[in-house]
Amino acid sequence: MNKKIQFVSWSALVTLVLIALPSIIYYAPQLVGKTFTDQRDFQYQLEQSYENLAETVLNPPDLEKIVQELPVSNQEIEEYRKRYRTLSEQLESIKQQYANRIAQAKQEKNETLLLELVKERNDKLEEIEQNFTNDEYIADKIRSEKAKQLANAIEDERSYGSDAWPISYDLVNTETGERFTKGRVDRPFFYKEEFSDTKGYFTAHSDLHDRSYSEFTDSYSEDYSEDMNASTQPSTDEMLRINNPPQYFEGTIIVASDTATSGVLAENIRDFNRGKYALYVFWLVGIIALIALLTKMKFRKEWVKHEKFASIYSHWKIDVKILLFLLTGFILALYIESAIVNVLNHLTYATLGTIGNAVFSFIVFGVLPIILLAFQTIHWIAQYRQVGAFEQAVSESYTAQFTRNIVGMFENRTIGFQLFYLLIGFFLAGLGVAIMAVGGFGVLLYAACVVFLGLPALYLFASRGAYLNRILAATNDMAAGHLTQAIPVKGKSPLAKHAANLNNLREGVRVSIHEQAKSERLKSELITNVSHDLRTPLTSIITYTDLLKNEQLSAEERSKYVAILDQKSQRLKTLIEDLFEVSKMASGTMEIVRQRVDLNQLMQQALAEHAEEFAKQNLSVRSTLPETPIYAQVDGQKWWRVLDNLLINTLKYSLTGTRVYVNLQRVGTNARIVIKNVAKYEIGDNTDELFERFKRGDESRQTEGSGLGLAIAQSIVELHGGKMDVEVDGDLFKVTIDIVAG
Repeated sequence: MNKKIQFVSWSALVTLVLIALPSIIYYAPQLVGKTFTDQRDFQYQLEQSYENLAETVLNPPDLEKIVQELPVSNQEIEEYRKRYRTLSEQLESIKQQYANRIAQAKQEKNETLLLELVKERNDKLEEIEQNFTNDEYIADKIRSEKAKQLANAIEDERSYGSDAWPISYDLVNTETGERFTKGRVDRPFFYKEEFSDTKGYFTAHSDLHDRSYSEFTDSYSEDYSEDMNASTQPSTDEMLRINNPPQYFEGTIIVASDTATSGVLAENIRDFNRGKYALYVFWLVGIIALIALLTKMKFRKEWVKHEKFASIYSHWKIDVKILLFLLTGFILALYIESAIVNVLNHLTYATLGTIGNAVFSFIVFGVLPIILLAFQTIHWIAQYRQVGAFEQAVSESYTAQFTRNIVGMFENRTIGFQLFYLLIGFFLAGLGVAIMAVGGFGVLLYAACVVFLGLPALYLFASRGAYLNRILAATNDMAAGHLTQAIPVKGKSPLAKHAANLNNLREGVRVSIHEQAKSERLKSELITNVSHDLRTPLTSIITYTDLLKNEQLSAEERSKYVAILDQKSQRLKTLIEDLFEVSKMASGTMEIVRQRVDLNQLMQQALAEHAEEFAKQNLSVRSTLPETPIYAQVDGQKWWRVLDNLLINTLKYSLTGTRVYVNLQRVGTNARIVIKNVAKYEIGDNTDELFERFKRGDESRQTEGSGLGLAIAQSIVELHGGKMDVEVDGDLFKVTIDIVAG
């Protein structure tokens, strides 16, 4: 067999398998071992028959009762009255309608007609006047219109199920004993369902799909299409909420066998069986195709390896190949998905036209993409499995070339022009050699150009080349880590600018190395402190979590452990939040919203906030605050955090039974806050360390807190342009804050 025919046949079998096997997964649960009565279409139509039976025969709505209970609102009455404009306008309109006819009857002296017209006119005038004077009269008319609309809607609902399956039934109301029958249920049946106390009763609702007529409070008229705007008409869905109590029946409902031999039901059964068995055959063909692909029709590389198109394809850029591969795969995937979903429908309702369309789609959107994908895959593997071939193809792709061209467009333009001039110079030099060979006046002209243009240009080129070599040598030294020697910057050429940039880079690297060393030291300390402060609550959380797993714990013990877990998790949360806040301050991302704040009032509020805590710690607060306000341009919330942190710090580290002194005063142009207390721990002389993150007054780190309080306070003060100092005199701890007042 010809290789091309074999390749096409293999592609057709692959396409067939890709459609047939997934369709087994898709359709087998619906068809295998199933009959037409198991299908959704049959069940849906049967449900429609049941609903129609319930609503029209077994438990029909009481329209008379419904009409009596239809609500009519005052708004509806007013809208009805004004439907044809005002009272005077309606009266005038009626009079004008009869004026000419009454005048003509008088002229013709037709007394009988005249009396009839006058009576008819007066009746209408009286009716209009009654519309505007008698609310109950209007309500009856509106209710009548609603009843008419409701009756039409109910009739529409009843006819909705008339096209469902014809059923026969023998049902008895379990409450009243009333029997309802249609046809015979003891004859041969296509489908049968029995209802009893053990199998479940037939429940007959009359809610017409439980739709609502709550919108009956809207305006109504006898002709909705003419007298009312469509947006104000109540829809059928809004009008139907007729909820008779459900009735329960026992008995039998069948779909007789004779109804399944003719009519719509018989046609549907034939279509179902035709499609089902045709799909079985299609699945069998797909399985045979799969077996053939695994045995007799295995893929062979020679089918595509020596094609004429292969040499052309191998020279294509890799990005073009990828684009073609993805496009082909996308087309194939769309076709396979569509074919799987629609295969049953195509097999069920196959005609000569649909078969032709299916074959065309199978070849164009199935077989052809498989051929292209197989061809591309084989040549892709053969071409790019060599070492470095793929990388080279990527670098030579249109995408890479375009990227390089874009980058090249933004290179230094001065150097570009210099290179352009150099190329022109070489071109002119070659031209000059030709001129010298000819001789004459051109030799003198060329000699002058060499002396006044060529030699200076050569000198400039040599000096720039030497300068470039020195820059390259200095760059190599920088790369080796020698950052002490700066590159001399000469002139304003691009090379000089480059040398200056390298010097800046050298200095930046040197500073970066220094900062990195410092950062490593701080990071080591930070990790040590953080690990300690995180480990303590985490250890407690893990320990008490394990204890809670004990099912023999009492409720009291469990509650106690949960409380401890909550306390430790809150401490861990506070620690992490404080760390994030310090990080934001250090990175400069924290926003300060300045406003004029009374520091005196803010301090009083802070002291009042912690007064109870100071009392519990047996600490006596001695505050010295001015009688007049002291204002400062600060962020009120951030400054409150400063005072809060300082007072909390005082609470934690003050010796019990001592005094705490809080002082606020104006010193020159500044507002000064001083807080003094006697420390319960030995602090030492290095007060600068107290501002370090996670630094605590107790080196054992037994107290609650994150060790970030003073660090956060100092960062906020510095962000406001203020100054915060700490002084230690023995056990006396003193914090001083200065901020510009005003």
